[in-house]
Amino acid sequence: MALDPAAQAVLDMLQAPGVPPLNDLPVLEARDAYTGLSALAGEPTEAARTEDLVAAGVPVKLYWPDGEGPHPVLIWIHGGGWTLGSAAGSDATARDLCRRAGCLVVNVDYRLAPEHPFPAAVEDVTAVAKWASGEIGALGGDAAKIAVGGDSAGATLSAVLACELPGVFALQVLVYPATDLARPHPSVEENGEGLLLTKAAIDWFTGHYLSGGADPRDPRVSPLYADASTLATAPPALVITAEYDPLRDEGEAYADRLSEAGVAVEHVRYDGQIHAFFTMPAAIPAARDALEQAATALRRAWA
Repeated sequence: MALDPAAQAVLDMLQAPGVPPLNDLPVLEARDAYTGLSALAGEPTEAARTEDLVAAGVPVKLYWPDGEGPHPVLIWIHGGGWTLGSAAGSDATARDLCRRAGCLVVNVDYRLAPEHPFPAAVEDVTAVAKWASGEIGALGGDAAKIAVGGDSAGATLSAVLACELPGVFALQVLVYPATDLARPHPSVEENGEGLLLTKAAIDWFTGHYLSGGADPRDPRVSPLYADASTLATAPPALVITAEYDPLRDEGEAYADRLSEAGVAVEHVRYDGQIHAFFTMPAAIPAARDALEQAATALRRAWA
């Protein structure tokens, strides 16, 4: 399928003369520039209530839906190559999922590389998940109905978490996950230039995340390398990939591996779409469909 014209318009804006790629900037400047992309999410949806707090030493932001609890719970993990992004930057996505799925969202502000390389992010999201399973009831959540999800690097962390804590989650929502940081997949070459997430940017992100010397084939880095017995303990999955994404093939390979291990998997490739489209519903209408698909899968898992 041809590239979605809405996605092309986003690319034209980001590749305009004088707009440097994020990976050409110092990390702190890249973080500021990345935060600016949150405008493509549109006006934030109202939540019934929000609160910032610290969960097991990790900053989180909570969003409550309308109605009486206890509410099902979604732990949402933002993207940004483990180097960029924040709970504040993913505020609109968290609010949208809170409303669409009718759930209490726990939006995690995990530590970022290169200041905090692997395994810091894994440790943070694991701590929050354990906290939620024990404490969320006091905040109006239903500890028996917890899901985990994220986009890009956040989807990678979600997949790792789903394997690390078997039996905790009703669903894992993996939106264009990076599952193989060794990068032997054809889509990295096919889609690695001019489509927002470039091969050079992937190398930049991975270099920061693995700067502590971690093996890219460690399953907690690259969940595609988890053994079949570990994958078999994972919860059902919704895996969303994008046709013009360099991460497309490894996300689809992970969906296949989960399915082969006996996990119920719903995989949808959004043809014509680029990496990061899910968080851009104000600019790319297909993102609204993907958000609703995620919300529907969550509601079904909790039913």
